[in-house]
Amino acid sequence: MRLSAFITLLVLLTARAVALDGEIRIHDPSTIVQCDGRFYTYGTGGTCLVSENGWNWQRGTTPPRRGMAPDLIHLGDRYLMYVARNVGAQPRADINLVWTKSLDTNSPTYKWEEAGVVASSDGAEDCNAIDPGLLLDPTDGKLWMVYGSYFGFIRLVELDPKTGLRKDTNAAPVNIAINCEAPVLIYEDGWYYLLATHGSCCRGADSGYNLRMGRSKKITGPYLDREGVDMIRGGGTLFAGSSERVIGPGHFGRLQLGDNVEKFSCHYEADLDRGGASVLDIRPLLWKDGWPVAGNNVREGTYQIESLRTGTALELAVEGMPVGGRRERRGGPGPGGPGGPGGGAPPSGGGGPFGGTGQPIPNQEVAKVSTNWPAGAIPLRMGNYLCQAHQKWNIAAVTNAGGYFGSPYFKITVANTDRALAATAEGEMTVLPAFTGAPEQLWQIDPLTDGTFRLTPKAIPGRSDPLALSAIGASFATLSRFEPVGNKHRWILKAP
Repeated sequence: MRLSAFITLLVLLTARAVALDGEIRIHDPSTIVQCDGRFYTYGTGGTCLVSENGWNWQRGTTPPRRGMAPDLIHLGDRYLMYVARNVGAQPRADINLVWTKSLDTNSPTYKWEEAGVVASSDGAEDCNAIDPGLLLDPTDGKLWMVYGSYFGFIRLVELDPKTGLRKDTNAAPVNIAINCEAPVLIYEDGWYYLLATHGSCCRGADSGYNLRMGRSKKITGPYLDREGVDMIRGGGTLFAGSSERVIGPGHFGRLQLGDNVEKFSCHYEADLDRGGASVLDIRPLLWKDGWPVAGNNVREGTYQIESLRTGTALELAVEGMPVGGRRERRGGPGPGGPGGPGGGAPPSGGGGPFGGTGQPIPNQEVAKVSTNWPAGAIPLRMGNYLCQAHQKWNIAAVTNAGGYFGSPYFKITVANTDRALAATAEGEMTVLPAFTGAPEQLWQIDPLTDGTFRLTPKAIPGRSDPLALSAIGASFATLSRFEPVGNKHRWILKAP
């Protein structure tokens, strides 16, 4: 991957672009799980949020056991929820397991069953048994739970994947970190990563929550940050902090959607645009140099859309006009003009074919250069980016058009026009005279794990197979089935 692709993503998309839609107020959300086509997450106090598409959310049914900072995992035919409660004053607490075969309250198998206490703290030991986080190890099928808070150590215990209870109640928990809470473990490419929340919570816009991380080759640690400091000694590299108008990210949850698309859920202690409420967010999860990176969702704006494979940019198939107009080469005395061999005036003299105009050249006004463009549909092609009007695209969220996991659908139009990028029944691309909101004009823009983007139409007329925007050469773009390996479906969004 080009480094510029990753830098472009981090620079252009530094703010949360478009907030999730609907009812998203929640604190300490669990890892999001899917059941019968719906997405579910549960939070402190029994808050339940449900979504059909991962974009529009609504309040769901509170489970019988309410507690603090639950986590959820789907194993076999059961959904296991681990939820903490204080037993008297902190840090005396325990973590209980409850389970159900369905999260859908309309299902005959929806019924929460109590399974008992899985971990506890007695109020005197250096641990607070709250904030559970689950990992089913993809390498060997073992089930693990981390838990704890600032009252002491973050601890790790092994669970029985068949029952969800402790594998060996006589085995002592393993201490793996301090100075954090709400821990969770993930696995990737031979490494275990511990992500945990640092800073103060529960104080609204004055909360100092932030997410930090370390990694280890062994599930039991040691978990070292990028500077080699053990998290049990207070280490932890920053993964995500406050930005723009959202304060205090915490409670990481990983979501692997396939085809190099990953996202993570979290809550913000305060969303200033929602009156300082604690809210759910879903953001891209990227990977760089063996470490997870907190990406941001696509931000509305004007972009150059460049192919990672070819380095050329999407453009209308029209005759382009050089920015500032075409220039004539003026000659003079001697070979090549006033400057002698090679032509042109000396750089200090100004003028000549290489001296420029002596003043800034403004951006092209599309109204002036589009007078000869066809009135109807215009084909799409790719070319060297020259900052011309037919190479600039506006990306904007479409209201009331639904969405997909963590994002709304977008329209892509030639900047400062209503000419809209659309898929055709032949599986090709065209630019229509106006945006109508038709499914073939709605775009799903997925940040991939390397920081590039996949662009997919919501629907293609007369076809059911999903196709993504593809660069098949330096000059042509089409639609084809996404290939995770290779670069022809990977695009970079740059400020034009």
